[in-house]
Amino acid sequence: MLKDVITEAGNAMQHNRRRAALTMLGMAWGIATVVLLLAYGAGFERAIDAIFANWGTRIMGVFPGRTSLQAGGSKAGVKVRLQLDDVERLESAVPLIRHVTPDAGITADVQYEGRSYQLPVNGDRSCIQAIRALHVGYGRFFTDEDDGARARVVVIGSEAKAKLFSGRYAVGEQVRINGTSFLVVGVLEPKMQEGDDDNSNRVMYIPFSAMSDLKNTQYVDGIWFDYDGMDYEGLEHQVRSTLGAAHQFNPTDKRAVWIFNAMEQVTQFHIVSLGLKVLLGFIGMLTLGIGGIGLMNIMLVSVTQRTREIGVEKALGAQRRHILLQFLAEAMAITFAGGVLGIVLAYAVSMAAGRLPLYSEIAQNAEAGDICLIIDPASLMVATGILVVVGLVSGMLPAIKAARLDPVEALRYE
Repeated sequence: MLKDVITEAGNAMQHNRRRAALTMLGMAWGIATVVLLLAYGAGFERAIDAIFANWGTRIMGVFPGRTSLQAGGSKAGVKVRLQLDDVERLESAVPLIRHVTPDAGITADVQYEGRSYQLPVNGDRSCIQAIRALHVGYGRFFTDEDDGARARVVVIGSEAKAKLFSGRYAVGEQVRINGTSFLVVGVLEPKMQEGDDDNSNRVMYIPFSAMSDLKNTQYVDGIWFDYDGMDYEGLEHQVRSTLGAAHQFNPTDKRAVWIFNAMEQVTQFHIVSLGLKVLLGFIGMLTLGIGGIGLMNIMLVSVTQRTREIGVEKALGAQRRHILLQFLAEAMAITFAGGVLGIVLAYAVSMAAGRLPLYSEIAQNAEAGDICLIIDPASLMVATGILVVVGLVSGMLPAIKAARLDPVEALRYE
């Protein structure tokens, strides 16, 4: 019986080819719109992830502040100073921390031959490479052995390399940082950078132990670490409690130490991305609904034109469900054909569109932050689900009308 129903639906579509083709085009346009809008939402989310991955996601930075709440016998307004002991304290007291490093920075006069620039210099342990997602373009990053030996080695950012060395090979050359010689051992790949005020590619990294040759490192400027798991709020609370107990400030006092929590911002943007995807899916569903209305109208016309045929079928013993299934199958066949055509159209448009500028318009080296239309299996499943619902609703009403026709009245119809 199912084979007969499918054959009948195909014959009906061939009998009215132009009408069926135009209806399929309407459904194809609707499903292509749904798929492309969902693909845009997925591409936007991936672009946001790429932007954050440029600096690292599951990372935190702890920086000293000034208390704003009283704690025990201490009054508010006390300056908190972080030391190397705090680094070891966090490493031992917070088990989820993976890598941790003290951070000390200066803006130094960096010289190479006749060139001299004011550039930021950071002193860290070697694990800063993993924490801050620093990728070496050529050469190497400094190691724990370099830090232990207080080696005067430096890894320079791509823009710092361009300023100091232009097109020359930098690794193996000596630069002077505030008059002290350092050996260049590596050059970093360019990172995303917003305008001239962003110094991401101008930073020069040296071992933390070597920073003591340039400044007093008794107190550190900050502490960076990455961590396992996704409980970033609980981890932040542990960090504040650990440092609060050591420095005698209230753990709820967020001004005592300022914590940069990358995952908090990532989560906020993911909420925005999810809201955008829901909105785009809803708009696409409305667009597909217009195609569904066109399908419903065509099927109602088909029911009217085939009233005598329906009467004959009922006179020969066809039941309501047979008539219902016949017209519903025809509607779903048009929907299926339009859906296939629409998905092919969506793939063609996504490949033709390529990369849509977003972050690269305001930042350098930010092509990874642009939007690519990503048609993933999840988007196709959602679009297919919407298509099936629209097809069923659009085809059900005409099919019910056809099934309820009185056979005597249908045979009299002219």
